[in-house]
Amino acid sequence: MRIKIDEDLPRDVATLLRARGHEAITVVEQGMGGWKDPALWQVIQHEERFLVTADKGFADVRAHPPGTHAGILLLRPDQDGIRPLISLLEQVLVIMNLESLTGAVTVATTNGLRIRRPQT
Repeated sequence: MRIKIDEDLPRDVATLLRARGHEAITVVEQGMGGWKDPALWQVIQHEERFLVTADKGFADVRAHPPGTHAGILLLRPDQDGIRPLISLLEQVLVIMNLESLTGAVTVATTNGLRIRRPQT
């Protein structure tokens, strides 16, 4: 799966996803650190990549309706820091195949997943 890792996440997220066989690239690796969300979103759309982020703005289904993009996974751990983010992503990867979230807006918390899928 082609995945873009937002700059608000540690590079360990990309490492973890690559180890699971995904084609993951970070915003920072592409020299897009500091870009405004609308400009970044255009690139993500053009590249047709699934976005993994901690930026709540990307989970707004009014701005990013399910089915109009490759998918968004918002990580919302209940603690700050790198380890809680990585731990939450690991939990998601245990219970979900990311490909099954294509086109959806998914919010992951320590209490579970909230998935907004495209309307059929």
